[in-house]
Amino acid sequence: MPFNKTRFGRLSLLLMAIGFAALLTTKVGMLWLVEETRSFATGVITTQEIRTAAGRVLSLVQDAETSQRGYLLTAEDAYLEPYRHAMTELPREIPALVASIIADGGSEVAARNLQRQVEAKLAELAETVALGQAGDREGALALVRTDRGRAEMDAIRQVVAGIEARSLARGRARSEGLVSNGRLLLLGSAGALLLMLAVTIGAGLLARRYTQALETAQAEVVTANASLEARVAERTAALAAANDEVQRFAYIVSHDLRAPLVNVMGFTTELEAAVEPLGALLAATEREAPALVTPEARAAVLEDIPEAVGFIRSSTARMDRLINAILRLSREGRRLLHPEPIDFQALLAGLVATQQHQLDEAGASVSLAPGLPRIHSDRLAVEQIFGNLIDNAVKYLDPARPGRIAIRGRTSGSHVVVEVEDNGRGIDPRDHGRIFELFRRSGRQDRPGEGIGLAHVRALARRLGGDVVCRSAPGHGSTFRVTLALTAPAQPQSAAEDIPA
Repeated sequence: MPFNKTRFGRLSLLLMAIGFAALLTTKVGMLWLVEETRSFATGVITTQEIRTAAGRVLSLVQDAETSQRGYLLTAEDAYLEPYRHAMTELPREIPALVASIIADGGSEVAARNLQRQVEAKLAELAETVALGQAGDREGALALVRTDRGRAEMDAIRQVVAGIEARSLARGRARSEGLVSNGRLLLLGSAGALLLMLAVTIGAGLLARRYTQALETAQAEVVTANASLEARVAERTAALAAANDEVQRFAYIVSHDLRAPLVNVMGFTTELEAAVEPLGALLAATEREAPALVTPEARAAVLEDIPEAVGFIRSSTARMDRLINAILRLSREGRRLLHPEPIDFQALLAGLVATQQHQLDEAGASVSLAPGLPRIHSDRLAVEQIFGNLIDNAVKYLDPARPGRIAIRGRTSGSHVVVEVEDNGRGIDPRDHGRIFELFRRSGRQDRPGEGIGLAHVRALARRLGGDVVCRSAPGHGSTFRVTLALTAPAQPQSAAEDIPA
């Protein structure tokens, strides 16, 4: 079959359609993988919170038992302080832990069993303490010697160990899912790139064959009609220019596609580079056979394909940031805490000093109230918590008024309460809970971020025996109140695992 303009135009449009389909398929795949990664990340955070809550329940029960025995041995009422704290906290902690286990797909039987065991242990402790307070110390000690309390404590430890084992298994499974998704993303992008490479090479071969056909026709014209040398020369010059353009197209494509493909961003860059020669080819087709180029084909090359590449680039970049954030959260969430004495006042002053440049640029000021206590906690985790909160306060100040940020704190029992208040743009009350969820943000999305920071702050605060809440209203600023234990809770050695960097 002769290789004429009509066939060349049809084959060119077919190659363009294949390339566009590859880009569109890759875009859909990227969006799906982003959603899957977000789901995995939420699961990792939930698993970590269940483990932390289970450890906190076990610690409270152990504290209560130790307090009970100290009281029975000494008859000193001061020994009952941990017991009273546990009796106050456990009725709130246990239902929350049970609900979290069931919501995460765990065994409701195991969760309810843990609740029953803890309630039985608390009843035993309450009975002995009541006997001791009533003056029947020997009766209380006799009840302790029955080993009923030890059996109940062993049962609680066994159930908590089961929850820990299941949480670790689910965490590993979710981590493996993240790795699998990353591999799938890499394979999908590589496949799309290979398809685009094939389309580009096919377009180059098609253009070369078409050029050869034009050169043959030119020679036939020169031989058949020598009187038209002037026209032939003009035609030859045009063909030479077209041939040079095609050669440049082939060189650029081959040069760019030889570059090593090291990651998905590299693949996207190569896809973007491959679109430019197709545009040149479309321009050449318009000059040679404008009737073959439809408005749909022109829109596909000049608008639809670049838009698809842009979507792929943004989705790939976001995918990269999410994976890095999840790995960072997973590593931090499973990092063994190293409690040490911390001068809270000096630590916060240092964090404010590191933000001074941004504060000066924003025309804002920070006031740090004196009198913050010393605590015994993990320095890195505390710095991350308040570094995030101060950074957010600076980032979301209202440019319509001078920025004011106030940091104050107080001791409340065995905890320290620190408030970071700003007069920024504020947060809608409907979003006060959502902003602590992974990948959820509030208000205008005109500042960089992926919705990771506040979720990380809450997870760290809870690991340190506290929590964080928000009070805010649009146009009236925000106040984030962080509660931390004066002494960070003990953490089992098994809670930390090595995570690949």
